[in-house]
Amino acid sequence: MTTALPQILDQRRPEIRARWEALLRLEKPATAMATPDILVHLFDHTLDDVLAPKRPAGKPVAAEGKLPGRCHCNPLRPYFATLEQALLEALIWAQAADSSLDAETRVAQVGELCERLRRVAHREILLLDGVCQCICAELPPA
Repeated sequence: MTTALPQILDQRRPEIRARWEALLRLEKPATAMATPDILVHLFDHTLDDVLAPKRPAGKPVAAEGKLPGRCHCNPLRPYFATLEQALLEALIWAQAADSSLDAETRVAQVGELCERLRRVAHREILLLDGVCQCICAELPPA
């Protein structure tokens, strides 16, 4: 991701946050922990994590965009799915405002943003799955 892109997205933080919350409120909560009124408190920390300076690459994250995890009631699944949509919308608007970007750069930025987000989502979803106490059907294998 170009050096300026995290700053550009950070400047759009209020828009991203509002869109993210609106999308999250469209989801039907699987559990009480998945209610938007609870999850909104995580927004700023999660955005900070996604937009933080890039860390050394770990294991590659699945490119197909499927969220990890075994528990279908994990509240972070819709949380991160809606964040991805809100971030991509903000990125596309930011790219549209910058006529100096060529198509290759725009595609690379989208790919890197998705990779950053999915790395954070993967870590957080699996962490919560690891402590999940609910007895629910596991997700079918992908």
